[in-house]
Amino acid sequence: MSPTTRGVLEMGSAMSLLGSIGYFVLLSGLAPLDVVFWRCGFGLLTLALICTVLAPWRRPSARELGLAVLGGVAIVLNWVLLFGAYGRASVAVATAIYNLQPFLLMGLGAVFFGERLSAARLAWMGLAFVGMLLIVQARPSAGYVGGNFALGVAMALGAAALWAVAAVVAKRLNGMPAPQIALIQVGVGVLMLAPFADFGQLPQTAMGWMPLVVLGAVHTGLMYALMYAGVQRLPTALQGGLSFLYPVVAIGVDRLALGHALAPLQWLGAAVILLGAAGLFRAS
Repeated sequence: MSPTTRGVLEMGSAMSLLGSIGYFVLLSGLAPLDVVFWRCGFGLLTLALICTVLAPWRRPSARELGLAVLGGVAIVLNWVLLFGAYGRASVAVATAIYNLQPFLLMGLGAVFFGERLSAARLAWMGLAFVGMLLIVQARPSAGYVGGNFALGVAMALGAAALWAVAAVVAKRLNGMPAPQIALIQVGVGVLMLAPFADFGQLPQTAMGWMPLVVLGAVHTGLMYALMYAGVQRLPTALQGGLSFLYPVVAIGVDRLALGHALAPLQWLGAAVILLGAAGLFRAS
């Protein structure tokens, strides 16, 4: 298996897992900051196990550790901003803005890594973005409750920028095992959010803890190990194209887990996104 093919499988799997995260966030019933804290906590345990059993651990240099910590700060703030944007600009608008991240990532790749922005890449990325807009426009806007709309838009855009920064940082850590990068970063998240977490509203049953464990073990530990492995093997343009799988999977989870019927425009948008991702792969 070539490094590119393996990277596509890893990144594609990570984005598919990410598409189901909203269901478990809602199922937890906790405030966004608390969800992020427990996500980091259970993710830390999972990644420690992965690093111990499956991946070789090596001592990072001071530069590598600093970059990993920087990426961790970016990832955690990205989660907090995105969850905060949902209640201010609606889930639909926040998601649309957040999915500008591939464009930001592609721009950062051109600035920091000298990657060429060919006309073909830009065209396929544009097609995928149109598909994402079709999905978002087909959703009802009932989630918007009014007030602080501009702040919500700014928060979602900030979250997208922070995700792109974290991806660029991970690419500069090419010699460090991917699970080790993610382990350091969720550890940063635990330290950052522990002073603000509400320990007085803990789940009282095993089923109450289940969404938080899944968010940490699967959507953080496993997902970020796969994502960073893919990031290290793929050009940023191809990473951006594969990230559009996230909204496609999300609407599928809406239908299967939450019973939301797919509108014709959503089916069309999903097909257009997959076409754009396939075209970007051929152009890379």
